[in-house]
Parts: sequence; structure tokens; C-alpha cells
Amino acid sequence: MDIEQKQAELIDYFVTKVSVQVASALGSVIVEATSHHSLFSFSEILAVPTVAELEGTENSVYIEVLRLFAHGTWSDYKRNSDSLPQLLPDQVLKLKQLTVLTLAEGNKVLPYDQLMLELDITNVRELEDFIINECIYAGIVRGKLDQMRRCFEVQFAAGRDLRPGQLGSMIQTLSNWLGTSDNLLISIQEKIKWADNMSELDKKHRKEVEDRVEEVKKSISVKADVDFRGLEEIYSEPGGVMDYEEDRIRPKRRRHPIV
Repeated sequence: MDIEQKQAELIDYFVTKVSVQVASALGSVIVEATSHHSLFSFSEILAVPTVAELEGTENSVYIEVLRLFAHGTWSDYKRNSDSLPQLLPDQVLKLKQLTVLTLAEGNKVLPYDQLMLELDITNVRELEDFIINECIYAGIVRGKLDQMRRCFEVQFAAGRDLRPGQLGSMIQTLSNWLGTSDNLLISIQEKIKWADNMSELDKKHRKEVEDRVEEVKKSISVKADVDFRGLEEIYSEPGGVMDYEEDRIRPKRRRHPIV
């Protein structure tokens, strides 16, 4: 089962579960959801009316926990730990996994030093083990660990829940991309048209050259034929050219000495 299908099934499970719980029981369900090793999306759970009704009550802290796991990072938790419940080990692991996804959104080359700082990891071996065992094997990222350059090259990263206000920014980004794509398409079409025109001109020029060559060939052929016919006429005229045998048997005139 791929990660998207597994996510969809888990989301449906927890949405259904929180929908039928009373407010006092929602805290344990939220802890269960944020501790689950295969769940990385929480916005649908946040949108359930029974969860939204926790706002302003003594259990409102669990909404903040859900928001942290939907949009936040490990650094966000450390900054606000005084107002949040202490996380379980599985929740800590989950939040650090989500932190890697957030970092991968903005940069496809993640330096080891940045990762160790954001994840509170003290050495490279521990960091590489975390990326391999808890991120790559979990299916949430794919990439290459470059020990020489001390970085993680991200090839794929699963998406996180959209943060408030992020949708408008994404729409604008997509609109800009669409405009750039349209301009690029027009440029490509113009280049194709130019190439077609050049091809036609090349064909026309080639045809003109071939025609000229044929004309020259015909001219040479006609000239050669005329020259050959001229020679035939010379050799065929009486007295035109004396046969060798005829010349041999003709009596020679004796020359008289000059007195």
C-alpha cells in the first residue's frame, strides 16, 4: 500500500473517531493521532466541528497541539513548550520528521549543520541514521546523503498541510508559472516556425543549385556533341586528311639542286 492511500485511510479513521467523541475524550484521540507512525497530515482533523469546539475551553491546548503537528516544527515546539503539554517520544519523533519535510519545501540541498541544529542532533552518524531509518524508510523523503559535501540532496519530499494564508501564495505561484509557461510555449512555437521557414529556404536553394548543375551538364554535353560532329566532318571530307597508306605509296618528288 502506498503512502498516499495509507494516509487517506488513517485520516478517515481519525476524523470519524473525533467526530463521535465528547470534548473530554478528544485529548487522548489527538495524542494517538499525533503519535501514529504513519500519519503526517492533520488539517482534516482540525476541521472537524467537535475539535473546533475545544477553542476557549480547558482542553483548547489540544487544538494547539494539532496545529503544531499540522504546520509547525521542532523549533516551534521548543519556543512554545511552556504553553504546550510535554510530548511523548513518538510525538517527538513525528515532529522531527515533519521538520525535515518543512525544510525540504524551501531547499533541495539540506546541509548537515542546519539539520543537526533544527533536529537537536549532535553528530553526523546520528543524523544520517535518522534520515535513513525514520525518513527514507518511512517513505516521506527520497534523496542522497553526500558525506563529502555534508548535505542531504532531496529528490522527493511528501507535502505537509497548507498553512493559513499559504493557499493564496500557492495560487499566485502557479499563476506566475502558467504565465511563464505560456510565454515559453510561444517562444518555442516561433522557433519551430523559423526552423520550418529556414528548411523551406534551404530546400529552395538546394533545388536551384541542382537545376543549375543540370543546366551546366546539358551545356557541356551539347558542346561536346558539337565538337565531336565537327571532327567527324573534317575526317570524312575528301582530301581533308590523307590516309597513312596513301601517303606512303605516293611517288615522292625529286628536288633539283639550286645552281
